[in-house]
Amino acid sequence: MSTPFEARLRALKTPPVISRYFSEGEPADRMPPEKLARYQLESLKALVQRAYEHSPFYQEKMKQAGIGPQDIERLQDLSRLPFLTKDELRGKPWLLLTCDKKDVVLVQVSTGTTGGEEIYMAYTWNDYLLHDLSPQYKHLFPVGPGDICLNALPYEMSTAGLAFHKTFMEGYQATVIPAGKGGAYSTATKTLKMVRDLSPNLIVTSPSWAITLAEEAARSGISLPSLGLKKMWLTGEGCSAAFRQRVETLFGTTANYFYGSLECGALGIECDAHNGYHLTQAHVLMEIVDPKTGVPLKQGEIGEIAVTALLRYDSPVIRFRTGDLGYLETAACACGSTLSRFHLRGRAFDQLQFRGKALSPLLLEEFLMRMPEVGNWFQFVMPSSDSARIKIRCELAEGIQASTALAATIAGRMEEATRLPFDIEFVGHLPRTGGKAVRVVRE
Repeated sequence: MSTPFEARLRALKTPPVISRYFSEGEPADRMPPEKLARYQLESLKALVQRAYEHSPFYQEKMKQAGIGPQDIERLQDLSRLPFLTKDELRGKPWLLLTCDKKDVVLVQVSTGTTGGEEIYMAYTWNDYLLHDLSPQYKHLFPVGPGDICLNALPYEMSTAGLAFHKTFMEGYQATVIPAGKGGAYSTATKTLKMVRDLSPNLIVTSPSWAITLAEEAARSGISLPSLGLKKMWLTGEGCSAAFRQRVETLFGTTANYFYGSLECGALGIECDAHNGYHLTQAHVLMEIVDPKTGVPLKQGEIGEIAVTALLRYDSPVIRFRTGDLGYLETAACACGSTLSRFHLRGRAFDQLQFRGKALSPLLLEEFLMRMPEVGNWFQFVMPSSDSARIKIRCELAEGIQASTALAATIAGRMEEATRLPFDIEFVGHLPRTGGKAVRVVRE
C-alpha cells in the first residue's frame, strides 16, 4: 500500500528525472555511483534549461559568461557556469523565481549571523515538499513510523525547525514534537516537561541548546540517559568533536552532525563513524573552489564550498558560494554509504586572524573542551591588537574551584597546542540564549 506522498510522486509530471530515479524507493545513500552520476547530470541539464528559459537574472548571467544550456554535456561543465553570491541575493526575495509569484507557498529568511541585508528564499509546494522529499537517505537518517522526534530547533523565519519537521513527519512518517528553541513558548523548562511526558527517542537541536536542556534536566531531576534515545542530530552551529562528546555523555546516545543552509537546503549528514559529512548528492552538487580566484580545487584541498541545488526548479540555486570552508573526500566509508564525504573547516567569515595566522574557532574549542576542568560555556575574546593576548572567558566544571594556578595551567595548555598567548578569565555564569551561541567576541 502506497503512502499519500508516494501517490503524489507518481502523479508528478515535471521534471521526469525525479520520478525516473526515485519513484521505486531506492535510498540515495545506497545508490550505485554510476546511477547517481547519471541522475545528477540529467537534473543539472533540466535545472540549467529552466533557469535560462524562465529567469531573466540567470539568462543574463549565462549570456555574460558565454554559456547556455546546450553547453552542459558533462558534470564537469558545471564549473563553466557563473557563481551565485550572497550579495546578489540580499534584499531580493523574488530574484531567483522561474515561476509566477502566486505559486510561492513559503518564504524564509536568513538568520543574519553573517551580517548585511537579509537573504530570502521563496519556495513553491513542489520545490519545498514533493521534490525535496523524493530522495531518501534511509541508512544515514534512520527514522520511521513509531519514532517520536523532539524537534528543538527554531521555527520562526529561518529554515531549521520547519525543514526537519516536514522531513520527519511527511518524509519518514514519524511523530514530531515541535518544541522549538528558546522562543516565547519553547523554554527549556517546557521542553523538558514534554520530554518527560512524551518520551521521544530522537532529538534534533543545536549543540548549545542541547547543553541548556541538559542543565534544565539536572535541575528537574530528569535522567536524560534513561530515555534510551536512539539518536541525536546536532545542527545550526559549529561544534568540535570534544564538545560533541560532552553532549553524548549528557544524553547517553550517539550525536551526529547535520549540515545545511537556507539557500541550499540539506548538504551533509554524518554517520556513526564520525569521519566527515556524507554529501546529500541526490539534493546537491558540491564544488570546492579557491576563495580568491573561484577556480575548482583538487580533492583534499581546502577551499570555499560552492553548491548547486538539484531539486530547486522554481527557485534555482546554481553554484552558490556559501562562504564555508571545507574539502571533499571520495574514499569509501565504513558505514557502507556510497555517497562522497566532505569535511568542514568553518566559515571564512569566522576565521580568526591573529599574528599572521588564520585560526578556526572550532579548533580552539576542541583544545579547550578537552580539559575536564572547563565547563560547557565559554567565549574567545579576540584583542584589537596583535600585541595583546587572546582571552578565554569560561565557566568551570561543577565542583572545580577557580584559582590563579588553574588559570595558568589552562593558559599553558592552550599555548602549547596553538603556539599563541592566552589569558584565562573564570566567570560564574555566561548568558544562555535561544539563538546561536556566541563563541567569539571581538574587542
